Amino acid sequence: MTLYALKPRFQALLRPLARRLHAGGATANQVTVGTAAASLLLGGGLALAAAAGELIWFLLLPGWLLLRMALNAIDGVLAREFGQASRLGACLNELADVVADAALYLPFALLPATGGALAVFVVVLANVAEMAAVVATGNGSGRRNDGPMGKSDRALVFGALGLLLGCGIPPGPWLAWVLAMIAVLLLLTIGNRVRRGVADQDRSEQH
Repeated sequence: MTLYALKPRFQALLRPLARRLHAGGATANQVTVGTAAASLLLGGGLALAAAAGELIWFLLLPGWLLLRMALNAIDGVLAREFGQASRLGACLNELADVVADAALYLPFALLPATGGALAVFVVVLANVAEMAAVVATGNGSGRRNDGPMGKSDRALVFGALGLLLGCGIPPGPWLAWVLAMIAVLLLLTIGNRVRRGVADQDRSEQH
């Protein structure tokens, strides 16, 4: 299971806003690039805050991650329902997600007593998980969004961590344990996506 299963309902709620944005001339690619740029800016700010020990700024993370999920859903609605789907848009969508994830989650590597290498390892695994999702598309089957630690699930977990840190809970060994659990779940996610993508490809070749 993964929170990605809720995406159709989320998009349905945001469809009226997507219509307004389309009427105002906004495009799916503009939303994608703008969301990635804002994530880079926030990630840079969080890195500075983490280095300075000003963890209250991490309270910005859960709100932005929720808004980012909404914007990602809106760019999907704009692409599919308003004739804006393109190969460039598909590439931008995948690349922007990987860049934004790295920018928003790497600041955790600068927190004391958490093991910076572990946070970096989580970001690397997250990128591999998204690569595994796209590889299935190249094999002729649909994009894999298997869990248990997909993009939306990571946003939920890191948003909760940002909330805890911003509310004054100091980083420490507990955070390293959480990051280790995320890493394990990401390894399972990568395995699920590769295994099921290969199985889908085998079934399509048999038919």
